[in-house]
Amino acid sequence: MPQLNPTPWFIILVFSWLIFLLFIPPKVISHETPNQPSHQSTEKAQMGAWTWLWH
Repeated sequence: MPQLNPTPWFIILVFSWLIFLLFIPPKVISHETPNQPSHQSTEKAQMGAWTWLWH
């Protein structure tokens, strides 16, 4: 049964982890978000009374 021979599968496992750990993270990290977060103001918004049109 060739499935029980770990030699070819171990090499495939090692190479796939090398690809995941060495090549993919720099490509993912290099992406930037389209909208950079902006700072919120420390002032509180002035909330006035609402004027209801039907009241």
